[in-house]
Amino acid sequence: MALVGRRDGRNFGYGRQLSYAGPQALKDMFGGGHYGTVKAHCDRWQAFVKWCRSEQGPGINDARQIDRKVLADYAAYLRDAVECGSLAISTAQNRLSSVNRTMAALRGDQCVKLPSPSKALGMQRTGVRQSAPQGQDREQVKQIVHALCREHQQRAAAIVLLARATGMRLREAILADLPRLSREAEAFDKINIQDGTKGGRAGASAPRWIAVDEHVQGALGFARQVSPTGSRNLIAPSESYLIVLQEVIRPARDILHAHNLKGFHELRAAYACHRYEQNTQHRAPINGGQCCQVDRNLDRKARSQISYELGHDRIDVLSAYIGGRG
Repeated sequence: MALVGRRDGRNFGYGRQLSYAGPQALKDMFGGGHYGTVKAHCDRWQAFVKWCRSEQGPGINDARQIDRKVLADYAAYLRDAVECGSLAISTAQNRLSSVNRTMAALRGDQCVKLPSPSKALGMQRTGVRQSAPQGQDREQVKQIVHALCREHQQRAAAIVLLARATGMRLREAILADLPRLSREAEAFDKINIQDGTKGGRAGASAPRWIAVDEHVQGALGFARQVSPTGSRNLIAPSESYLIVLQEVIRPARDILHAHNLKGFHELRAAYACHRYEQNTQHRAPINGGQCCQVDRNLDRKARSQISYELGHDRIDVLSAYIGGRG
């Protein structure tokens, strides 16, 4: 338990410093798991703490003094930063969301929060992709895989192949149950993405079947070859997910950048564009396709299918992958 004092004490018992208290409360809330989520909230909380201590901020170091007015003032500060171009709308919204979450962790209730970060900022993020995804060219992907293998980064190469072939998220590719997926591919010509999915999706209640083609077969075969001995996925029995992020993914990003790929998530968007073209016989809107003007019903049907394949519940999210609005 991270509480260092009485719950009604300074920073609700989580220590004397606001910068220390927030992360400790978050670790308690998430029970030591969800490292990436906790890290993201902690980083954004530190930005809030920095503002609290700055000349523009309220100069406080005790979470008990944070009320809705303090949060509203922080929202106004972020809004100014967005309007002058030094901060993205999405970053500002994420910072407010993380402050809400951290305050809930510290207080143990929902009494002090901004109900809607977007309304507090008076801005909506567009969520519509503005540039074509990198990694659509399979030759480019092949070159990246070769470059990773030359640097003995076979597991990162497997993640690249899985993300491009199936639209898996990074976490899903790392944690994929490779023997199960291979059996499903053999038996059903499709695979059900379940491991590492976002939001605690349960296997039976949230099926996510992806059709198998030669690219999926190749990606699965390669991933099984480079899977560590004694493992069903890309994490060795002696490793943790965090170690893989630090020792495999982090150095691999430099190679991705050197080959004009911003990150693994671009491959997920490339998959979405490829599937859109397969489903509609039109290029994705971000690639200049006009299906939404020619046949709006077909466009929406394709978006719904691809949204399901990517593990999203709403088709409007797909605009962030393929562009245009459905």
